[in-house]
Amino acid sequence: MSHFKIRTTLSKGVVVPSLFFILTICLLSAVYPVFTENLLNSVKSFIFVNLNWIYVWSVTAFVLFLVYLMFSKYGNIRLGRNNSKPDYSFFSWISMLFAAGMGIGLMYFGVAEQMQHYSNNVFAANTPIQRAKDAQLFTFFHWGIHAWAIYGIVGLALSYFTSRYRLPLSLRSCFYPLLKDKIKGRWGNTIDIFALCSTFFGITTTLGFGVVQINSGLESLGIVSESSFTNQILIVTVLVSLSILSAVSGVDKGIRILSNINIIGVLILLFFILFLGPTVYLIGSFTEGLGNYISSFFSLTFNTHVYEADMQPWFHNWTILYWAWWISWAPYVGLFIAKISKGRTIREFIAAVLLIPTLFNFIWMSVLGNSAIWFDMNIAQGALSDMASNPDALMFGFLEYLPLTEFASYFTVAIIVIFFVTSADSGMFVMNNIATKNARISPKWQTVGWGILLSGLALLLLNAGGLAALQSMTLITALPFSVVMLLFIVSLVKALAIDQNYYERDFSLTTIPWSGTLWKDRLKTIVSYKDKAAVQNFINTTVKEAFTELQHEFAENGIEVRLNTHEQPLGCKLEIKYDVVNNFVYGVRLESRAVSDYLLNEENLPDVEQNRTYFPKSYFGDDRKGYDVQVFTKNELISDVLKHYERFIEIISEERNELFVSSDSNHRLK
Repeated sequence: MSHFKIRTTLSKGVVVPSLFFILTICLLSAVYPVFTENLLNSVKSFIFVNLNWIYVWSVTAFVLFLVYLMFSKYGNIRLGRNNSKPDYSFFSWISMLFAAGMGIGLMYFGVAEQMQHYSNNVFAANTPIQRAKDAQLFTFFHWGIHAWAIYGIVGLALSYFTSRYRLPLSLRSCFYPLLKDKIKGRWGNTIDIFALCSTFFGITTTLGFGVVQINSGLESLGIVSESSFTNQILIVTVLVSLSILSAVSGVDKGIRILSNINIIGVLILLFFILFLGPTVYLIGSFTEGLGNYISSFFSLTFNTHVYEADMQPWFHNWTILYWAWWISWAPYVGLFIAKISKGRTIREFIAAVLLIPTLFNFIWMSVLGNSAIWFDMNIAQGALSDMASNPDALMFGFLEYLPLTEFASYFTVAIIVIFFVTSADSGMFVMNNIATKNARISPKWQTVGWGILLSGLALLLLNAGGLAALQSMTLITALPFSVVMLLFIVSLVKALAIDQNYYERDFSLTTIPWSGTLWKDRLKTIVSYKDKAAVQNFINTTVKEAFTELQHEFAENGIEVRLNTHEQPLGCKLEIKYDVVNNFVYGVRLESRAVSDYLLNEENLPDVEQNRTYFPKSYFGDDRKGYDVQVFTKNELISDVLKHYERFIEIISEERNELFVSSDSNHRLK
C-alpha cells in the first residue's frame, strides 16, 4: 500500500516555532483584544519613553555607515561575482524596491500625515504658515533617508553575503563572519524565526489597514453601502487571490510587472494632482521644503525633544513609532531588496536605495500633503483638518476638491489595490524564502498557504478589533532587531575588509628575488604546512648562518653588528647600533597562524594535520609589518637584509627625516 507524501521544502526548525508564536499572539489579540492591546501597549510605551535613544542612535548609525560606505573604497565592490550583471533593468529594479518598501503607506499617509501634523494641538501656538512648513519637514524626516537607511542596511548585508559569499538568502547569513558555521544550527534558526514572525506581523497589520482604506474608498464611490466586515471578507478574498497568482508566477513575471504598473499609476496620479491642483504653490513649497530638510538634517537626526515636555508624546507617537515601524519591516523589505539587487555595486545600491525613493517620497508627500493643506486653508475652511483623525477616508475627502473627482477616486482605489497585491505577493515570497532557508524551488502550495494564513489572520483581527494589538507587537519586536542590525554592520565591516584585502593582495614580498632555479624546492615549501620543529631548525641553521656571514662582512667594512638570539618567541636578531639615529634591526622569529577548517579536509593538501601552522617571520626596528621568509635561501635572506639596510641608510641621510629617525628610542634598547 503506497502512502501519499506531501512534498515540502519547509524547515521544521524555523516554521514550527514561528507558527506557534504567530498563532498564539493572533489568537490572544482576537479573543482578548482589549487585554492584549493594553498589555502590549504598556510594553511599547515603556520602550518608546525609556529606550527611545536606542532607536535614535541606531538609525543615526545606519545613515552614517551607509554614507561612509558609498564614498569609501568599498563602494566599487559588486554584489555578486566581479563580472556579474544586474538581473533587472534599472526602472524595474527601482519599481520593485519602491513597491515593497513603501507600498500602501504612501497612499495611506500621503495626505494624512501632513494634515495630522498641521492640525495637531502641540503646534497650535504656531501660525498656519509655520505649521504647514513644520508638517512638511517632519513628513520628509519620517519618509526620507533615515527610513531607507534602515531598509538599506538589511538589504545590503543580505545581498552582499548571499550574492558574493553565495550563502542562503536568509538573515542568518549576515552573521557568517561572526558565527561561521554556527549559522546552520540553532543560532541561525533563532534569527530566521525572528525574521519570519516580524515579517508576518508587519504585513498582516499593513494589509489590514489597506483593506479598511479600500473599503472606505469603495464606500465614497457608492460601490458599497458601508464599511462592513462582509465587504472586507470579499475584498481580502479577491485581492489575496490575485496576490497568490502573482507570487506563484515569481519575481520575474507577476511581481515585476505589477510593480512597473504600480509606479506608472502613481506617476499619473501625481501629475494629475500637480497640474490640476495649486501647481505654483506646490513647486515652490517643495523647493523650500527640500532646502529646509537639508539644512535641518542633523538637528532632526539627533533631536530627542528632551527639553520640550509638551513635544515628548508627539515625538514618541510619530518619530520613534516610525523608526520602530521601519525597523520591524526591515527583514521583509531587506530580503526582497537583496533578491532583486544582485549585480549592482555597493555604491550604486546605496545611492539608489537612499536617494531615489527618498526624492520621490518628498515629491509625493509635497504634492498630496501640501495640496491638502492649501485646500484646507483656502477652500475647505478647515474641513480637511477635521478629517485628519480619519485617515481611511481623508484621501478620498481630499480628492473632492479636485476636478474629475470620481475618476481620481476610482484611479486611487486601483492604485491601492495594486499596492496591496504587490505588498502581499512579495510578502508571501519572502516568508516562504525564510521558512525554507532559501530553497531554490518550492511547491506552489506553500506560497498559497502563506497567502491563506495572511488573509485569514488579518480578517480575524479586523473582525475582533485586534489589529492595534498586533501593531504594538510589531513595534516591540523592533527593539531587539535594531541591535541585530547593528551587528550586521559589524559583520559587513569585517567581511568587506577581508574582501578588499583578498582582491588587492599583491604577490608576497618573498617572491621578489625568485628565479626559476629552485622551483621544485619552492613548490614543496609553498604546499607544505610547517610544524614547530621544522621552523626552529630553519631559524637555527639558515637564518643564523646568513646573519653570521653578514656580521663578518660588515666587520670587514668597519661596522659593528650585534647578533642576538631570543627564546620567547624563538628567533634571531641582527642589530647595528647608532648613537644619533635609531638602530637598524632585522630579525626573524617563530610565529604561528590558524589553518582554515576547510583546508584540514582538503585532499589536495595532504600534509595539513593540525589547525595551526608555524612559519619564520621577519621583523624590523621601526615596527613595519614583516613577512614570511620560509622560502628564502641563505643568500636570498642576506640579500633581503641588505635591501632593508640600504633603505635605512637612504632614510637617515635625508634631513627632513631627522625627527623621525632620532635616537630617543635607542635608550629603550640599551
